[in-house]
Amino acid sequence: MGLIGEVLLLPFAPVRGSGWVIRQVLAEAERIYYDPNAVRAELARLEEQLEAGEIDDEEFDRREDELLDRLETGQRAGFGNSDGTA
Repeated sequence: MGLIGEVLLLPFAPVRGSGWVIRQVLAEAERIYYDPNAVRAELARLEEQLEAGEIDDEEFDRREDELLDRLETGQRAGFGNSDGTA
């Protein structure tokens, strides 16, 4: 983009900057949400809750399916390596 284009778009710089920040925050939130280590830790806590009697089998199965779906989605999207490291 030339100098004239930059000058004409200067009033929109805050909007473009805000859009960049929003994209960066969203990317980091997705990375954390789909992190295989975090999902595995949640699965372990879920199993502990089941063993402690805090949740029943139906609740365990429902939440386990959600976490396994999240783990699979994260791995397909490339969050973390195939060895389970982020």
